[in-house]
Amino acid sequence: MIIFACFSPHPPLLLPNIGPDKDKTRIKNTIKSLQLLGKKFKELDIDALIISSPHLDWGFNVPLFFIAPNFSKEIKKYLIKSETPQSYFKEGKNIYSQLKPNKKYALIASGDMSHCLKKEGPYGFHPNGPKYDKALIKFLKTKETEKFLELDKMFPRAEECGLRSFSFILGILEASKINWQPEILSYENPFGVGYLTVNIKLN
Repeated sequence: MIIFACFSPHPPLLLPNIGPDKDKTRIKNTIKSLQLLGKKFKELDIDALIISSPHLDWGFNVPLFFIAPNFSKEIKKYLIKSETPQSYFKEGKNIYSQLKPNKKYALIASGDMSHCLKKEGPYGFHPNGPKYDKALIKFLKTKETEKFLELDKMFPRAEECGLRSFSFILGILEASKINWQPEILSYENPFGVGYLTVNIKLN
């Protein structure tokens, strides 16, 4: 039923006509990773797309621009708010129970990592920022979901915006009982915000 899943960053700077070219070169690995996800998506016969994001405009538009630019079938958008990661994980499980078994679904979790990785970043520097990003990648790789869902408590002041969106998609995957493995395509943070791109391999 689920044949594609990924985590995508969503800075507007990724889009072609926003920001100077010199800034684009500093996130070239992120752009390449998203293009790779787009190629993978295009090769699959997907019936419906589920995308979650903490932001209304660029949070949906940036991942869709790269991953599903010409997708004209069903798109379900879920705006993530401020409830706990655990609640969104549970909501993801609930959403899975509503999916139609004869349809092939794609999942996109849109979100950025810590916004306080550098002094010149949007929230300045806080030591919990780099610690949060490192721990999230670790817990994702080791599939320690319970710890993953506690990251906001472990590292307050990390100023992230993706944890709840990621947790929502992980909830869907958990309920599906599918064997999934995260493939970290890229992680960059040249502007003080972490951009993580993940292909989730499904078996």
